[in-house]
Parts: sequence; C-alpha cells; structure tokens
Amino acid sequence: MKEQVEALNQKYKNATAEELLTGFLAEYKGKIALSSSLSTEDQILTHMICQIDKSTKIFTLDTGRLFPETYELIHRTNSRYGFKLSVYFPDASQVEEMVGDKGINLFFESIENRKQCCNIRKLEPLKRAFAGLDVWICGLRREQSVTRQNMQRIEWDEANGLIKLNPLIEWTEAGVLEFIKVHGIPYNPLHDKGFPSIGCQPCTRAIFPGEDIRAGRWWWENPETRECGLHKR
Repeated sequence: MKEQVEALNQKYKNATAEELLTGFLAEYKGKIALSSSLSTEDQILTHMICQIDKSTKIFTLDTGRLFPETYELIHRTNSRYGFKLSVYFPDASQVEEMVGDKGINLFFESIENRKQCCNIRKLEPLKRAFAGLDVWICGLRREQSVTRQNMQRIEWDEANGLIKLNPLIEWTEAGVLEFIKVHGIPYNPLHDKGFPSIGCQPCTRAIFPGEDIRAGRWWWENPETRECGLHKR
C-alpha cells in the first residue's frame, strides 16, 4: 500500500485540489466520502465536491457538545447545496456510562479522560461512517498545527485501513478565506469572532493575537497532544 500511495502522490503532484478530487471521485465512486467538521476547509471541499459529483457521501459527527452556530451551519449548508449531510452520533449508552462515571466535563481532569471522551463521541461514530469506504477526504492543512507539518496530499491511514486524501494540504489561510469569499460559501460565524478552529463547545475557545490557529482547541494541553485521534500521527 505504501508503494500505491507514493505512486498516487506522484501522479497528482501537480494537480489542483479540484483536479485531485475529480480523479478520486471517479476512480473510487461509491467508496469515497468527505468527513466534514464544518470548518472553512471542509466547506470548500463540500462546495467542490457538489460541483463534481453531488452523489458523493459527505458526513459529519454530532458529538452532542457542538456550538449552536455549528448546527445552524449544517442547516444552511444543506439548503445551499440541496442535499442532507449524513450525521453520525455517539452511542448513547457509552456516553451515559462515561458521564455517570467521570462527570459531564471529565476532559478537563486529564489527557486520558479527554481522549476517552473524544473516542466515544468522535472516533467510534467515525468508524461506523467509514464502513464500506476505501478513501476518506479531509480538509487538513500543514499550516494549521505542528502535528500536521509532515502530512502529504495522499496518505495511508493505517489505523482505519483507508487512503486519506488531503486536497488542501498546501493551501494557506489567506487562500482559504479568499475562496470562501469569492464563491459565497456558507461558513461558521464564530470564525469572525476569533475562532479559527471549532470543535466541541467546552473544548474550544477564541485565540489571542499571535497564537497558533489551533491554540483554541484543548487549550489546557501541550500543543503536541492537541489532536482528538482522528488525525494522530
């Protein structure tokens, strides 16, 4: 598989994000999906995919702790593109057991607790969403975090047994904002209030001037641990 991924990176090394998506959506039709967190990057990918092949699966995870603005964005996105995002929820019994055992905001107590919460609310639903797929599309960019500096456009996700496609990996923040503006793509209004990265409400804050754009996610932890496990390297 390593050789296949290297060959794909070579094949698409000069391709635009749209060209990369067009090739993969055709080659893996019915076996490829966008995992959207409703970020500006994922909204761009949603826009591109809907121009190329609207039948492509696009899904998101509802952890039960999202911002009201995120739920409103789901509605606005569905209305804009004339489809419904597939929404995956955590197993209620697992959430009830975790909260009963460790409390509603257990994630502030330790990294172990936070990872347990992420696992139940995000990783388990993600595994269900991945069923039957060969490729998952992500909106990751190298510029976003120290944990993403070495990521490639096309990778092999060993943990999930999938090819991982990062069409925007080389895009800059300025490029993202310009594309959103030019195409009138709906986005989360919290981005205009100092929230460059938006996840669960208790675990996300606005950032201060000069901070890394991922600094508002799990801000009480060290930068090296600020991933939920979806994109762990």
